[in-house]
Amino acid sequence: MGKIKRLKLSHQARTKEQSLANQILADGTPRVTNRKKERLRQDEPDKYVTGSLSENILRQAREQQEELEEEIAANEQPPAFTSKPEKRIPVLSKRSKKDESDDESDGEDREEETQEFYEPVNITEEDEKALELFMPKDAPGKKTLQELLREKLSEKKTELDTVVSEPASLIISKLDPVIVELYQGVRDVLQKYRSGKLPKAFKIIPKLPNWEQVLYLTEPETWSAAAVFQATRLFASNLKDRLAQRFYNLVLLPRVRDDIAEYKRLNFHLYQALRKALFKPGAFFKGFLLPLCESGTCSLREAVIIAGVIAKNSIPMLHSAAAVVKIAEMEYSGANSVFLKILLDKKYALPYRVIDATVYHFLRFMSEKRKLPVLWHQSLLTFVQHYKEDIASEQRDALMELTKLQHHYQISPELRRELVNSKGRDLEEGIRMDES
Repeated sequence: MGKIKRLKLSHQARTKEQSLANQILADGTPRVTNRKKERLRQDEPDKYVTGSLSENILRQAREQQEELEEEIAANEQPPAFTSKPEKRIPVLSKRSKKDESDDESDGEDREEETQEFYEPVNITEEDEKALELFMPKDAPGKKTLQELLREKLSEKKTELDTVVSEPASLIISKLDPVIVELYQGVRDVLQKYRSGKLPKAFKIIPKLPNWEQVLYLTEPETWSAAAVFQATRLFASNLKDRLAQRFYNLVLLPRVRDDIAEYKRLNFHLYQALRKALFKPGAFFKGFLLPLCESGTCSLREAVIIAGVIAKNSIPMLHSAAAVVKIAEMEYSGANSVFLKILLDKKYALPYRVIDATVYHFLRFMSEKRKLPVLWHQSLLTFVQHYKEDIASEQRDALMELTKLQHHYQISPELRRELVNSKGRDLEEGIRMDES
């Protein structure tokens, strides 16, 4: 509250007859004046329209309408006010063209975005023929996703039969019909899924003990590409490495291979699914990459696209080193050289065991009579350029001899130049011992 001001009265006014009440009524009470304070803000629009202004607006509109009707009647044309749908048609057509252009631009942006992830693969017939020479002839045929799921479920039945006295067929057939019907409805949703939230019944699958069986009810081979991406995100974040590895092997690997075989390129959502799968690198290598290399049927197109995913993402050194050792010990195929080159290009500080395994992988081709593909020479050059200081002097001499037996007119001279100008790790260790 404000401070009360004391009334200042003259000495003559302060008489005994003037009481305190009379003083307050005389001087302290507010007086009514004719002054009105009106504060108008220029930035605020008028909220109300006066009656006279509305009458003027209506009168002007009526006059304009009468003038237009007279002009139209004189020209013998249909009135413009009765053709509202005709007036809206060009506006809608313009918008539709704009929307179409926006959709086309969005499609172009999406294509540019996918092209940033990996370059289009241009494979010649000569490259394919050269790689077919190194494909194992006794490799098993390529199986569909549905066949793989059925095989894994049959293996699960046999495992349960050996562990549990009760037959596994009875255990699997104990599913409630309500649950079967529920996940068949989820299957219908995933077949048409494009974006938005997933069904809650699907989100709890990773938490179920029999998640593989329930997943089989949803028929993953019929999922849309966007559903595969969302499922990969879900299973990669909620399953442990061992279980996520099974999902990658059962669902993701066959789906990616089928898509590349059918469309000669990888769907954008499946590409994003591979990137999400790399959040568990151990499960990705064990459940996706190594089985792909061991199959012996990996085409050059598949290898280049999947290697592009690996090249664009960061992977821990230990997982990559283990993958290099496993690939180096496998039976050779053209895809192995692609993956070795990509992993070696990451320039990890690899242990000597991994270096030795890679050197022995290349030295196995000393007695090879077939003409090796260019990919093999490129992977060898990549290894020598990055790890020439980590190989022993004996290994360096053996690689020099290898370049004479397996010669390429452009790559082999560069290989010999790198090896000649390198110092072996045993020489460097000797120098360090002398300095100490």
